[in-house]
Amino acid sequence: MSDTHAQTVRFVRQEMMPERAPPIREAGAVKWLRENLFSSWLNAILTLVSLYAVYYILSHVLPWMVFGIWDANSLTECRAVRDELYGENASVACWAVLADRWQQLMFGFYPSEFYWRPVLAVVVFLVALGPILFSGFPRQAIWFSAASPFLMYLLLWGGTIWGPLVVIVGFVIGVVAFQLLAKVAGNIVGGLASIILPILFWLFAAGPLASALAAALPIGLTFVPSDDFGGFMLSFIIGIAGITLSLPLGILLALGRQSDLFIINKVSVAFIEIIRGVPLIVWLFTASLLLNYFLPPGTNFDLMLRVIIMVTFFASAYIAEVVRGGLAALPRGQYEAADALGLDYAKSMRLIILPQALKISIPGIVNTFIGLFKDTTLVVFIGLLDPIGLSNAIRATTDWNGIYWELFVFIGLLFFICCFGMGRYSLWLERKLQTGHR
Repeated sequence: MSDTHAQTVRFVRQEMMPERAPPIREAGAVKWLRENLFSSWLNAILTLVSLYAVYYILSHVLPWMVFGIWDANSLTECRAVRDELYGENASVACWAVLADRWQQLMFGFYPSEFYWRPVLAVVVFLVALGPILFSGFPRQAIWFSAASPFLMYLLLWGGTIWGPLVVIVGFVIGVVAFQLLAKVAGNIVGGLASIILPILFWLFAAGPLASALAAALPIGLTFVPSDDFGGFMLSFIIGIAGITLSLPLGILLALGRQSDLFIINKVSVAFIEIIRGVPLIVWLFTASLLLNYFLPPGTNFDLMLRVIIMVTFFASAYIAEVVRGGLAALPRGQYEAADALGLDYAKSMRLIILPQALKISIPGIVNTFIGLFKDTTLVVFIGLLDPIGLSNAIRATTDWNGIYWELFVFIGLLFFICCFGMGRYSLWLERKLQTGHR
């Protein structure tokens, strides 16, 4: 038996073979290139063509950007420096226009001695975003976020401090009215009172009260009119105001469109369809030209405020449809579960339905915000000097007549930074909330 076994089992290894590196074609960068760029003859041709296109573009753009001229006071002087350094008609950028006019591109005609105010307003805005966008902030910091719009208004426009404080009093009146009347007459009556009473207070009592307080205690900052606003600051103000105001209004419109109450449903549908069915530029012309015909003679309705209102309405109509899509995507069982728990309409929406619908709607909402922020450049057609309008004004001067790409590259970079930041936050929030199905 032992001889037979020795003949059938020729060799038995007593130890494991040592590990060896995989073939070069199956590991590292070579594997990635072979699988992603050269997996077939067609992909190989497309890769080579793409590499040549990238090389061609960069070989022309990078020297134009890197070897640009920063020290000049006019386009003529910039061209003279170019001819001296690189030869006549060399292709280099004249970045000196940015060094000479960057204040106008950023702040418009805002007084230079007050530049610290819009800069501080941006800092306040970024700090106020923390408790809203990130959960790691203390909950008490949300009060600073609630007060930040009034603080930013005071910093940007200036004037007496009593104006923003009186506006805050109107919100306090609305909250108190809702808490008192909701317990006695129900949520509907309390909700209507929380809207009507603040509006009446702002229309008839806020102005005289603020004027009386300003006369008694003249505390505040130097007033800067809206006509001095311009550049990227103007786009930032209109974009942020539109984004901040359009989200809650869009959610209310989405809920109104799904409401069983006839009047609320039809008003919401009419608002959404009319606003969404007309281009934004038409609404901006309406705010600029036609709205004054419907106001009493002598009424001074600030143009920037009219633009912010129209931009807010326009964005809210799109957000309403995005949120309605999120609401429609929820299974019917979620609504039935809220009813089974005995929750009323407000609590079921706040605790169960809207959190899930908004998670589904994050990509669409952020996409609307990005489009809104970029559409702020349309205000140039109604006479507001946004970055595009100021670039046209700069190119119309004798010093910089003929400059072109440098200004638009700078403006595009500013908008890209803001829009890219919103997009990256959207992706981070989706991953954090695990939106969608795996």
